Amino acid sequence: MNHPVNRTLLRENKLGHAFAERLKTFREESVPRKKVLFVTPEYTGLIKAGGLGDVSAALPRALSHQHDVRILIPGYRGILQKNFPLRIVARLEGLANIPPCKVAQLHLDDGPIIYVLICPELYDREGSPYGGPEGQEWEDNHIRFARLGLAAADLALGKGHLGWRPDIVHSNDWPSALAPAYMALRNQPTPSVFTIHNLAFQGLFNPESGSDIGLPAQVFNTEEMEFFGKLSFLKAGLVYSNSITTVSENYAREITRPEYGCGLHGLLQQKFAQGQLQGIINGIDDSWEPSTDPYLVESFSPRQWEAKRANTRYVENRFNLAANDGPMFAVVSRLAPQKGVDLTLGIADSLIHAGGRLAVMGTGDHALENALVKLAKRYPKQVGVHIGFNEIESRRFFAGSDFLLMPSRFEPCGLSQMYAQRFGSLPIATSTGGLADTIEDGLNGFLFHEMTLSSYNQAIQRALNVYEHPDLLNAMRCHAMNSPKYWCESVRPYHQLYQQVLNKKYSIRTPHFISGGIRQCR
Repeated sequence: MNHPVNRTLLRENKLGHAFAERLKTFREESVPRKKVLFVTPEYTGLIKAGGLGDVSAALPRALSHQHDVRILIPGYRGILQKNFPLRIVARLEGLANIPPCKVAQLHLDDGPIIYVLICPELYDREGSPYGGPEGQEWEDNHIRFARLGLAAADLALGKGHLGWRPDIVHSNDWPSALAPAYMALRNQPTPSVFTIHNLAFQGLFNPESGSDIGLPAQVFNTEEMEFFGKLSFLKAGLVYSNSITTVSENYAREITRPEYGCGLHGLLQQKFAQGQLQGIINGIDDSWEPSTDPYLVESFSPRQWEAKRANTRYVENRFNLAANDGPMFAVVSRLAPQKGVDLTLGIADSLIHAGGRLAVMGTGDHALENALVKLAKRYPKQVGVHIGFNEIESRRFFAGSDFLLMPSRFEPCGLSQMYAQRFGSLPIATSTGGLADTIEDGLNGFLFHEMTLSSYNQAIQRALNVYEHPDLLNAMRCHAMNSPKYWCESVRPYHQLYQQVLNKKYSIRTPHFISGGIRQCR
């Protein structure tokens, strides 16, 4: 089998140099520098619940080489407890039951300026960005995240005397989806971009919630914010934003179909046909460089497989697994039905009987957590399970594994498969969403097409067959390590999109039947 591997690049280990050269080229491009407000509920390094945090930290950094990008994020307790130097730079009024707030500025050494919303009654709580310590969602999430969207709209309007106004507001997922709605209802001309990271999470609330957050009753209709009797934040982002992106080309096509569209496929079909919906694949940042990563037990480059094996030995020792020559399979994932963890439980016996070991890191559904713990007790020398997440440990899992298991039922983009590829671990994944866009079957990973144990097992058997042929395995590893795109490459379509959005003359989208819509949302 011929593998299209850039052997010179791999042999001489010029990946870091290539990244620097691409970044230099990017900086030299003559793209007008624009002010972008990037609105997000998560930011890795401050607060993270999932992959959105990673993207929210990496994408603005890459964009900042061409634009003045600033982050807007709620001031959760987890952020305030880090004792960062925060300076109050603006004060914003409330609306209906949304309380007023302060805006504090934070400038980390390795990133853009961050605006933190200081509103203790909404954000100073123990738990995740979305719920309490026991996993329950906060009952006032509609107010908490309407505050975020309203703040973005206010800053775009120049309220608070910040001294900086964005040319574009870029919102992400349902928690920031009301930003374009508030702007449209007030006839604000600032264009907006809305990115879907996972359509399954829509921010659905009772219709009465609209009055709490200053929305006119007339927006509760099937053309705007109503979704099967609920008020949908995410639908507001789709309806009111000037352009919609999602995180892979394949997922952009999938969500226009009933089986993936979560009830919004009709609207998304319309947006896709109008050229207002496109997929832009995520990238990874240059910290995912196995030859320089300080958190690995031993760093390595392509073909330095003994150094990679040092990380495998770490995983073995971490769980007291049997040290043998069998392949190491890893799961680094949110433990949820979406991720197909039940399928992995279903094939675990055959995987272990074939000589494989399994190392799992993740948290989520309690039933799945318990099932994995029971599996580890049944096979104490072959299965290790860590319920929780640790960034350093996850890197060692990627580096120490031979294969990564990702049998997702749907996957908008996925980052774990790219992290694994970068560290020479071959993903075994469903051919869906961004997995199909980033994995070349038989070259840098393995894909299967049906969500069945039989199809999954066949893909694993193909991986086991490759493992028995070291030359083929190592060729695939080399190709995998050179496959993922850095953000400096993935960011190009965003530059083009921003320019298109700014160049296009949009009509302000205020519903024709709302009389005085601006005044109602002032």
